[in-house]
Amino acid sequence: MSLLAIGLAIAALGALPPVAGGESNTSGGISSGTTVSAWVPEGITAHTDVSTSGCDNSPGPYITLSGELALGGLGIELIFQNNVKGTHTHVEETTATVIVIPAGDSITIPKQPVLGGVGGNPFIWLQFTDANGNALSGEIFLGRCVQGLMAADGSFVISALASATVEGGSCSNHGSTISLSGELSLSGINARLIFRNNDNPVGGPHQHNEDTTVTIVLIPAGTTIEFPKQPPLGGVGGNPWIYLAFTDAQGNPVSERFLLGRCVQDF
Repeated sequence: MSLLAIGLAIAALGALPPVAGGESNTSGGISSGTTVSAWVPEGITAHTDVSTSGCDNSPGPYITLSGELALGGLGIELIFQNNVKGTHTHVEETTATVIVIPAGDSITIPKQPVLGGVGGNPFIWLQFTDANGNALSGEIFLGRCVQGLMAADGSFVISALASATVEGGSCSNHGSTISLSGELSLSGINARLIFRNNDNPVGGPHQHNEDTTVTIVLIPAGTTIEFPKQPPLGGVGGNPWIYLAFTDAQGNPVSERFLLGRCVQDF
């Protein structure tokens, strides 16, 4: 796994009163780091191209599917406080946010040939599902086999497990460094191809349909995206309490705040 190392140079803030540790340059370290994880919603924009061959063959045509999935993005916000909220002391708060997965980062869907289960010249639909077969989109009509198929596009949200590990460098009133690494694990996306012998709508004059479905794994459950390296960010000086929260690519929180600890004592 490649690690995202973010050096957080925490500048001294003169308006803050001295806190435990005073002017000392005491530094601490956590060898294994502090890891926090949370299930977060991840927006997906999908585009698939579909081609056919062997439409007149039995037991059915060959369908080739390819395309890409664009991610909605992920950010991490570090919150520095001179006191814990809920005390009688005035709380000064500074935040530093980094987008670790930019919106629009894409995953390529490799070409996958699939044998359909309806002979002749079937009508074909596509539906995006999660790894358990639950629908993420409606049925998208692609066309009829011999006449050629249209592309399919969809936008939906899946669950993803975001993890971040924070390890300490140095902590002082004159500047501190904190390293951050992590990953995003996707819950999986499938495509369900639906073959029918007619395109009759539900309730139409011809009630009999012969449906056959084939499922294609687009993104296996557990597919992991590692955070790329980011430039240093600034924060509050002294000996602050440090929190972490996951955000979307627009900076909106998508998880609770996790208390990591106090800089000198815990990092």
